[in-house]
Amino acid sequence: MSHEPRNRLRELRRAFHRHPEPGWREFKTTARIVEELERIGVDELAVGREALATDERMAVPSASELEPWVERAREAGVRSDVLERTADGHTGVVAVLEQGVGPCVGLRVDLDAISMRESTDRDHRPAAEGFRSEHDGYMHACGHDAHLAIALGTIEAIKGGAFEGTLKVFFQPAEEISGGGKAMAESGYVDDVDYLLAIHVGLDHPTGEIVAGVEKPLAMAHLTATFEGASAHAGKAPSEGANAMQAAATAIQNAYAIPRHSDGMTRVNVGRIEGGTASNVIAEEVSIDAEVRGETTALMEYTRTELERVLYAAAEMHDCDVTPRVLGESPRVDSHPALRDLIGNVAWEVEGVERVVPSEDFGASEDVTYLMERVQDGGGLASYVLVGTDHPTSHHTPTFDVDEECLEIGVAVLSETAIELSRRRP
Repeated sequence: MSHEPRNRLRELRRAFHRHPEPGWREFKTTARIVEELERIGVDELAVGREALATDERMAVPSASELEPWVERAREAGVRSDVLERTADGHTGVVAVLEQGVGPCVGLRVDLDAISMRESTDRDHRPAAEGFRSEHDGYMHACGHDAHLAIALGTIEAIKGGAFEGTLKVFFQPAEEISGGGKAMAESGYVDDVDYLLAIHVGLDHPTGEIVAGVEKPLAMAHLTATFEGASAHAGKAPSEGANAMQAAATAIQNAYAIPRHSDGMTRVNVGRIEGGTASNVIAEEVSIDAEVRGETTALMEYTRTELERVLYAAAEMHDCDVTPRVLGESPRVDSHPALRDLIGNVAWEVEGVERVVPSEDFGASEDVTYLMERVQDGGGLASYVLVGTDHPTSHHTPTFDVDEECLEIGVAVLSETAIELSRRRP
């Protein structure tokens, strides 16, 4: 790859890195993607509501949570037409490139950032080289900025080249909160996809290594539960209250006692609790955030059902009410072996690739599985590809960064895979 495209990829990645936005609030990110796609030239561009099934969105923030990000985007000069199309948290884009008769190849990448303050340490390259997050308290600590640059580079590499068929690129919002995958899968744009590629950089794989397809992503559900009791003076009249704090504590303790299942691995965790007013007041309202995972979708659903049972039992024990709510979910879907094999064979021929791993257990969760499931249920093939990158610290840490050499490698692997697929039929 020449220096000009290489530099362009790095400029794009750094531009996205400077302006991280959390799930369903990626207004400026969506606008920049639209600008780049208009510059490249695609045949169809679905933005916001056009790219999503509105009622299938999950974990959508309230209007009061969305508005500051809309205003920030407006002040940054985001076009009014893009703000209109993304209103009420309808971020994301689907780009369609038509290049003759052939199969429909899809590529899915994610847009959103993480709620985390980025390091100011001068050993942290984004801080040292001037592309640290400008949105304090948020950063691209998982590599989604690199994913976006790779996707845009792939479209540009394919346009006008040897690829014959249709390329659809899904720029999906709200992956970190498992909120956008189902909405994009149900949009209608996935229904004619013959082959779907999804990517992630890093995940402890170094620059030059490609994992052709992951196995065993964990099915997952994020839940919140609010316990409502009655306040009372903790010293004078504790018996007159209904202690929401005690109900929440009982639920948390018992959640970790949910029986493990003989059919496979399950996980449960309560990661956040909020509520109460003072040490001398019986807490009237307490909320917890929890998640469950399972080796299969059925095992996740078993654990979720058991957790809900625990929540209701704890509320009843302490004379409280509880309202559990599922915020986001994703099923278990594996990469298809035939597509994995093809990707691996292509990757071996790409400059900069030093090792190809045929498959690997994922061990985490990703809502791209909704799109993968849709494609494979329709008779197509899907694979979740890992593009290795050196990263100095783990994902989801304040000093996370990527080796930008992975950008060119990612573009080459994906574009060459798409070209090879265009010579085949599902």
